[in-house]
Amino acid sequence: MKSLLGAILPQKLKYRLFTAFVLLILLPFSVLNIYNYEKIETLIQAKISEQSHAQLESLQRTLQDQMSTAFKTLIFLEQDSSVRSILEVPEQNGLLDNIEQIEKKFKGLNNSFFLYNPPVYFTVLDLHGNVYTSYKPKESLNYDELRSNPRFQESLREGATYRWVPHDDNYLFRDISISSSLLSLYAVMRDHNQQPYGLARTSIDYSYWFQSILSPASANQEYFIFTKEGQQVGQSVANSTLSQSAVEKIKSNPSTNGYVIDQASDALINFSYIDSLDWYMVNRVPLNILYKEIHDLKQNYFLTFGLFTLAFIIIAFMIAFTFTRPLSHMQKKMREAVRKDLKVRLPEKRYKGEILELTRSFNTILEDMNDLIQRLKAEERQKDAVHFQMLLAQMNPHFLLNTLNTMKWIALRNDQTDIAEITMSLGKLLETSLNSDVDLIYLKDEIELIRAFVYIQQTRYKNRFQIHYDYDNRDEYVLVPKLSLQPLVENAIQHGIAHRPEGGTIRIGIRCNQQESLVVEVQDNGAGFEQAKRLQTNRKRPGIGLDNVRQRLRLLFKDEGAVEIVPLAEGTEGTLVRMTLPYLLATPYKKELEA
Repeated sequence: MKSLLGAILPQKLKYRLFTAFVLLILLPFSVLNIYNYEKIETLIQAKISEQSHAQLESLQRTLQDQMSTAFKTLIFLEQDSSVRSILEVPEQNGLLDNIEQIEKKFKGLNNSFFLYNPPVYFTVLDLHGNVYTSYKPKESLNYDELRSNPRFQESLREGATYRWVPHDDNYLFRDISISSSLLSLYAVMRDHNQQPYGLARTSIDYSYWFQSILSPASANQEYFIFTKEGQQVGQSVANSTLSQSAVEKIKSNPSTNGYVIDQASDALINFSYIDSLDWYMVNRVPLNILYKEIHDLKQNYFLTFGLFTLAFIIIAFMIAFTFTRPLSHMQKKMREAVRKDLKVRLPEKRYKGEILELTRSFNTILEDMNDLIQRLKAEERQKDAVHFQMLLAQMNPHFLLNTLNTMKWIALRNDQTDIAEITMSLGKLLETSLNSDVDLIYLKDEIELIRAFVYIQQTRYKNRFQIHYDYDNRDEYVLVPKLSLQPLVENAIQHGIAHRPEGGTIRIGIRCNQQESLVVEVQDNGAGFEQAKRLQTNRKRPGIGLDNVRQRLRLLFKDEGAVEIVPLAEGTEGTLVRMTLPYLLATPYKKELEA
């Protein structure tokens, strides 16, 4: 059985772990998740679509129908000729007759339109001091007070005919209605000539309507109405309120229809906005009811997941135990290798699979490290030997430099100024070349070295050429490789000017281009590059000036430095050599500019 299991399972540890993870964790977890998520989504969608917005939309339509019916009754009153006759000429009949006729109209409208709905309460005023109502008022009627109602005054002043007031103060006797506010339609009754002849107020007790229409609804759900300012004006369950946090979430929600989770009441809040009234109609469903089935699924899921996880931990521990022992053995061998200068090797016969590969890699690393140490020791010995040779080689150039200084003083004592200047110029060049610690110098120092070299060449060629410098003083502190311009100027003299009996001119131009690189150009009007090559065919030693500069630029700046011979226009004499390198402005010069 053991041999069969060993043949079936992969030999490498990573494949064993992966197979165990897939078979025992990933596959069951994925199947269980898919099942649970599908079940959760189905339940949530069914609950929300069944208990929230569909019901809220139905309530909105019912309220709109109620408002529409109230509006129709007002139109009937306005179009009734007998009502208009009483309001326009109240003195043609007695007051009691007028009241009786108007009340009959009110009763007829309620019986016609509101037989199975909450009643509508009418208040009608003529313009002659008379008031007619279909209800028992909470306080005695005062015509002047009713006439001065701001809603009536605004309608008369602005010429508006109808105006809905969402939360009008309740003016009904308490035996009729105990609601705090009513939904009222204020109107100015006008004749065919659009002249007002009366004022009318039609009110709906929407709290009573709200509770009556929701009485068959499930007792596990609550419904609310609140204004856009957050004032609760209706609820399906007495003394039930919506939390302030839920109201704020609904008000801050950019959508006019949606839902939020209220942590304060642990409920799902569905809401719908009534644009015509600036109201929110809200439905609240407790989460423990909405997610009862889901909670049962979660319990089953976590129980199953816990059992699988426990099984995986046990199996993973057993697998890990199979390689912890060889790893501990390897750790001991590594400590021993440190004490014995890496001359320890691990036995490879007792392991297999990934542990065997790790053992072989460990032994290979120790062998490579031993070889590397031996090479480093050999290179260190070579460096010491080279350093000794360099110190020895510096003795003769230093002797030559001291000799040049001696010659300079002898020439000065004998008034040989030309010889003294030549020795000083040569000394500058030799001293700079001996300073091996510095690779980059200021441009102004490099120009001084060029002037020293040119002075020597002018003496040699009896002033047969002129040299011009063209650069910005701001670039004096740019860093350049030392003695990088001297080979370019030397080539211009030897290969260009030296072949012209009448001499020539050399121009050194230095500038910064748009790529923030330093561009150095050395141009002469000598024989030209091609002719100079033909004249140098018999030269025994090939020139190394430009190649030397190219190699130095490559070592210092990689691909950012270059030396090239630029072709000149046809008919133009001479050669143009261009050197490009990074623009490195030294820090001391930057501080001077800031000061």
